[in-house]
Amino acid sequence: MAKPYYEFFCPVKVIAGLAALEHIPYELASLGAKRPMIITDKGVRGNQLLAPIEAAFESTDAVVACIFDDVPPDSSLETVRAAAKAYRDNNCDAIIAVGGGSVMDTAKATNILVTEGGDDLLKYSGAHNLPRPLKPFFAIPTTSGTGSEVTMVAVVSDNQRHVKIPFTSNYLMPHAAILDPRMTQTLPGHLTAMTAMDAMTHAVESYTCMAANPMSDAYATAAIKKISQHLFEVLDNPQDAQGRLELAQASTMAGVAFSNSMVGLIHSLGHALGAVAHLPHGLCMNLFLPYVLEYNKAVNGDKIADLLLPLAGPDIYAQTPAEQRADKAIDTLLTMRDRIHTLTKLPRTLSETGKVTKEQLDDVAEKALNDGSIIFNPKEATLKDLREILEKAW
Repeated sequence: MAKPYYEFFCPVKVIAGLAALEHIPYELASLGAKRPMIITDKGVRGNQLLAPIEAAFESTDAVVACIFDDVPPDSSLETVRAAAKAYRDNNCDAIIAVGGGSVMDTAKATNILVTEGGDDLLKYSGAHNLPRPLKPFFAIPTTSGTGSEVTMVAVVSDNQRHVKIPFTSNYLMPHAAILDPRMTQTLPGHLTAMTAMDAMTHAVESYTCMAANPMSDAYATAAIKKISQHLFEVLDNPQDAQGRLELAQASTMAGVAFSNSMVGLIHSLGHALGAVAHLPHGLCMNLFLPYVLEYNKAVNGDKIADLLLPLAGPDIYAQTPAEQRADKAIDTLLTMRDRIHTLTKLPRTLSETGKVTKEQLDDVAEKALNDGSIIFNPKEATLKDLREILEKAW
């Protein structure tokens, strides 16, 4: 049943396929831009992933005016200011982000400074504090996980105060997301799996949490189906261009879904664990996904049961009695994690990470209780509930 009221918004043009990168100069020209700056990190540049992008400009009158590759794994206010200075010094007129979540966040925040002027990023922090559209901005993901190429959110660290500063605005959304399998073919197996499980969690929480709506449900279930069908093909054959493209599309679909329906307790626990133990976000999602679904099952078992169809396919869905489908969906995710662990050694439990202690669990639970995502979880959670979920995930 449709909700009495919901909003769905995704103005990002998606350009996807085996030659998507070659379209960039044309797309820039349509926005009146000829001197883009590429924002990326040392790893992406070192892996020669910029080569096909630079080659796309060779027969055009546009030019890559500057490449800024100093983005760290956790972006900061200093990084953004340095990128904005490089943009201005090289007389750029657009931004192309090539990388994962940190690169996208850096590019979004840089776009604020180069559009609005000055160096004070903090006055635009929080929700909807940007007064006007920003400069032309394209996002080219090199992982299939964050969905940041279609979201209105950026997070930048303030290293002086040791806090993460969120920025949320419709104007932060890229003008286009470019999905090309050449960008993810060098991604190692454990990172391929970890980012895929990040996207899987975005889709699962989008579908099962309180702000789900019919439009986000369509994107979420399509993303779950693509990851289920193609992740292991890609882990077995990393050069599988079509499989890589399917995972990239799944990540983007999941990004569209959760942008419009929010996430829940898995993300609250993941944000908290990331802050306490400094583990990668996708790994945190993989650790908590089945245990939170188990916790929520009493109130939204019907929604979890629906997931069995995109997770396991029509035959298993049809063979499973209706009252057993929620459990079967959770079992399917547990089996998927076991198979990933066998292939890539990606940890399934807190103890397998080797980086979390029992003493940290109280801190994780308290931080999770105060995380904003928890308000969209279908079942209310107390500190004791969170502690029990953490014990199960141990």
